[in-house]
Amino acid sequence: MYVDVHCHLSFPEYDQDRDAIISEMTSAGVTLLIDPGIDVETSRKSIELASAHPMIYANVGLHPHETSNALPADIYEKLAFLASSPKVVAIGEIGLDYHYPDFDRQRQKNAFRTMLRLAKNLDLPAVIHCREAWEDLLVILKEEKHSSLRGIMHCFSGDTETARHCIALGFALSIPGTLTYKRSTLPEVVRNIPIEHLLTETDSPYLSPVPFRGKRNHPANVRLVMAAVALIKNMTIEKSAMRIIENAEKIFSITT
Repeated sequence: MYVDVHCHLSFPEYDQDRDAIISEMTSAGVTLLIDPGIDVETSRKSIELASAHPMIYANVGLHPHETSNALPADIYEKLAFLASSPKVVAIGEIGLDYHYPDFDRQRQKNAFRTMLRLAKNLDLPAVIHCREAWEDLLVILKEEKHSSLRGIMHCFSGDTETARHCIALGFALSIPGTLTYKRSTLPEVVRNIPIEHLLTETDSPYLSPVPFRGKRNHPANVRLVMAAVALIKNMTIEKSAMRIIENAEKIFSITT
């Protein structure tokens, strides 16, 4: 019934109780989970996790923070090889993050373009991370635009105008637990954007929704995100959840 399109369940934070977390999410009605990689090693672990569980799929990605050091010459070849796995449904997470000033912006841009081109070559959607870099990110997407460009804006943090620009470029908006935060601007975005352009995620182990803010997040909490979306859209949870599952199936070419 619920879908978590961005959850780092393969991260070390779950090494001690991953099986219990998977059991809990299944009991909670989560029928689809996508685990993204942020470099070669985490992408490999995402694929291993996905291969062991029918309802879990993987992404192969290179997070902008992972471009801060000199990249191995063969990193893109390795990522392309991993992306050939049958359980990989997208390239991500990739993108730009300007929050920390010591990261090389040009290196991030170069890596982002390269990964977008990998997504194009493999005809896969892109899962994009953007933090305090919307202007540059949208420019790159427009410059790299092609007929099959598509994907999601993971953990969307922009305003309604930015949301509409993203949708025009072929991207849906993935809504995290920050939707439930007191000062969040996401309720306005969810209110103004049709549900056919929305998805739900936890970004676990981060960004736990209220009332669990500050604690380790887990995929079962996507229910709280879905409930918040349904309330804002004045829909039943069942109807909104079904529509969001349909959105995810279409974007990632998955049948649940």
